[in-house]
Formats: sequence, structure tokens, C-alpha cells
Amino acid sequence: MARSRYMISLVFLTFFVMSLLTNILGPIVPDIISSFHVSLAAAAFLPFSFFIAYGVMSIPAGFLVERFGEKPVMISAFLAGTIGSLSFAFHPTYQVAVVSLFIMGSGMATLQTAINPLLRVAGGEEHFAFNSAFAQLIFGSASFLSPYMYSYLVLNLGKAGTGSDPVLKLLARNTPPALPWASLYWIFAAFTNVMIVVLYFSIFPRVERSSEEASGSWSMYGDLLRRPMVWAFFFCVFAYVGSEQGTADWTSKYLSTYHGYDPHTTGAIAVSWFWGLLTAGCFIGMGLLKLFDSRRVLIGTSICALVCLSVALFAPARVSLVAFPVIGLFASVMWPILVSLGLNSVAEHHGPFAGILSSGIMGGAVVPLVIGRIGDHFGLRTGVAFLYLTFGCVLSVGFWAKPLITNATVNLKKAVPEPTT
Repeated sequence: MARSRYMISLVFLTFFVMSLLTNILGPIVPDIISSFHVSLAAAAFLPFSFFIAYGVMSIPAGFLVERFGEKPVMISAFLAGTIGSLSFAFHPTYQVAVVSLFIMGSGMATLQTAINPLLRVAGGEEHFAFNSAFAQLIFGSASFLSPYMYSYLVLNLGKAGTGSDPVLKLLARNTPPALPWASLYWIFAAFTNVMIVVLYFSIFPRVERSSEEASGSWSMYGDLLRRPMVWAFFFCVFAYVGSEQGTADWTSKYLSTYHGYDPHTTGAIAVSWFWGLLTAGCFIGMGLLKLFDSRRVLIGTSICALVCLSVALFAPARVSLVAFPVIGLFASVMWPILVSLGLNSVAEHHGPFAGILSSGIMGGAVVPLVIGRIGDHFGLRTGVAFLYLTFGCVLSVGFWAKPLITNATVNLKKAVPEPTT
């Protein structure tokens, strides 16, 4: 089959829009609390409603893609994103936000299932690893940029009446003055609508799924779910995504509560740098994985993340402001290592196992909610300290994982020439 640069670009664009919608929740948590006058746990229920959709949709989405194909499923997923965005944009209330975020999360979970096989076919199997890494870079860049977009809108929307920016004027007319951050959802609706149009007029290649990518049968899932090791990896992926989202969702509120930083500027930028360093750390991690066993890399980065968490919680304001984003640098390699160790620990049913691991993304729903609940009763510092447990789960994998195949490393000893006499 002919390769398609256009289709590769379309997949990269999809990753960008997915990230834009997914990782804006962290910066807006302080606004959710102040705008809707809700508790920490109630604020955390919004990211919960988004990420729990991954647990609900990850496995069914695989069956939908196999039944209907990538194009109609992706269009439907972006349509869900549009419906979710517009419902909150028209009715910005807490109750509507819960429902709309679940709808948006369902769409994003479905997209994630559809686009990886498409990228393999469009770019060629031999380039899949490189294209996947580049896609994660695109995903991370959107996560880095979205808090800046949030800050720009919140700081400038009130000035739209005297300014000359037509976009700001349009958003100001359709956004309650007390909720300038809600204007983001008009932007999201615009992005998802554009994607629907682009996808509709795009010609998709035929995707022949390998046995490794097939969703599998219910009997395969049953066989896997009877294995304790599968559950262990599921819960550790659950813990990792919970750690990632728990850090991102509560950083801005923590810095505001304990150190007085403005969540619209300093807090949002801290979250932005968390995602930026998480993206940059992927390149460092790729180098480390060429030198060391992935389990050792996981142990080292997990310990460093725990040290940064301790500094973020107990150091002075300026140090805490740096320590929170740096957690992202060390968390960057945890996801690929966990997934590769998991898939390399079974000899068959890799497609269904990947679906089970993807369901672990619902950890991004549960852990921030637990942090909020603890924070309501014992203070946010105690709530964020719950991340010691989740990062500790990730750390444990480095000690008990026994993959059938280990990652290839460079033998430096062979590279050193023997001294001449």
C-alpha cells in the first residue's frame, strides 16, 4: 500500500487537538472552585468524569473501529467532542460540566484507539516507532501551549470591548463575564468542528490489523483477566496516570493555597512546564533506555519523582514552584516503560492486553478525586501526599516485573577498543 504523508499529518493534527482538550483541566481547577463555589473533591469530580470515560470506552472503541473503520469512528469521536464543548459553552454550570466532560472524554478515548493502527499503515511499519515518538512530541507541545492560551483568554477577555481582536470580541459576547475561562470551550468546539470537516473530505487508507493490534474476543480478555500479573500491570498503569494527572490537576491550586501564586499566570505556567518537561524527558529517556535495563530506568526515575514531590510539598515557595514541573521530567518515561514491560510479559493476546492497559487511564479520574477528598478533610498538602502511594506503585514494577523480552541496550564495553601494546 502507498504511504501517505497527508494521513500522517492528519494523525499528528489529531494528537494535537486531543491534547488541547485533555490537558487543560489542571489550570482551570482553581477557577472551577472559585466560580462554582465547590469543594476540592467536587472540583476533582470534573477530571474524574473526563478520564473515567477511558475506562468505559477503551475496549468497546476497539470493537467499534473493527466494525465500522477508522474514518466514521473518528468523525463520531470529534462529534462527541463538539457536543460536549458546546453544551458547556452554552450552559456553563457545574452539572453540565460533569456530563459534557464525560462526553468529551469518551470521544478522546475512542480517538486514541483508532489512530495508532492508522499511523502504522500510513507511515509504514518500519517508521512506526519514530512516528509514534514524534506524535507524543506533538501531543506534549499542545499540553505545553494550552495553559498559555488559557492565561491569554482569562487576562484579556475583559478588555475585549476596547481592543481590536475580533476573536476576543466574539468570545466576550458569548461568555459570562464572571467565567472568562469558559471561553475555552468555544475554542474547543471550533477545533473539533474543523477536524470533522477535514476528516469528512479525507480519503483513508485500508487498515489491515495485525494479530497484535486486533481487539480480540471476549474469551481472550477472560483468559488475561484470570492472570494476577495482568491485574498488577493494570493497577500500576492506573497509578501512573493518576500520578500524572494528580500532579497536573492540583499544582496550580497548591501553589495558590500555600504560596499565594496567581493561578491565572504563575500557576498556569507551572502546569505548562510540567507538560513541557514531561515531553522533553521522553528524549532523555530514549537515551537511557539504550544504556540501561528499563526496570532500572523505572526505579531511578520513580525515586527522583518522589524526591521532587517531597521538595514540592515541603520546600519554600520558589523551590516548590520549580519542583512541581520537574516531576514531569522524571515521569516522562514511566508510561512507555510500563506498557512495554507489560506487553513483553505475555506471549500472546497483545491486542486485548493493550486494551486492558489503556483502561488503566481511568486512574487519571480516580486519583485527583481522592486527592481532593483527602484535601477537604485534612488539607491539600496531605491530599497531594497521596501521590507517594501512586508513584510508589510505579516504583515497585522495577523490582517485580519479569518480562519475557528485555529492552535492547548498547554494550559500551564492546565499543571501547583494546589498548595497544
